[in-house]
This record gives sequence, structure tokens and C-alpha cells, in this order.
Amino acid sequence: MTTYSGPARLILAGGTQVSGMASLSTNQRGGINGWSGTFRPDQINAEIRDASDGLYLELPYDQIGAVAVTGVRKLLATQILMSLTGSGPAPF
Repeated sequence: MTTYSGPARLILAGGTQVSGMASLSTNQRGGINGWSGTFRPDQINAEIRDASDGLYLELPYDQIGAVAVTGVRKLLATQILMSLTGSGPAPF
């Protein structure tokens, strides 16, 4: 299993870039390769809360992977944690 934890940018379908922290890992169970994890945006608004498809996660050094939001959980009054599932090769 390969993991990444650190700064990242979520690129929304409209091109808006949202900075935050990501915690990602590859999952290789039963011959199915994929990757998933969580993203905690530095700021939240309705556009971020409603994001679901057509998204990309950019890691340092211009490594980018396509992601879909599978869930959103409220952490504090001003923070959310987004569950992500990646498609294609993992960018880490």
C-alpha cells in the first residue's frame, strides 16, 4: 500500500481551486487497483459542499488525479472532511 498525507488542491468542475490537506492511500484488494482518501479544505462554501463529479486533486510537483466525492462529514462549525475515490493511476 502506498500513502500520501499533506497539502493538496481540489480543482472543482468550474475550475475553482481549493487548498487543503489530503490523506490518501492505494487499495489493492482482490486484484482491484484504486485509490481513495480524505480531503479537508481550508475554507468551505456551497460550491465546495455540493462538489461531487468532474473533480481533480492536485498534489505538490504537479501530480494530478481525477476524483469523485463519496461523502462529506462536518468536523467543526467551520470545517468539513470530504471522502474521495480516485480513478486512474494514483498521483502519489
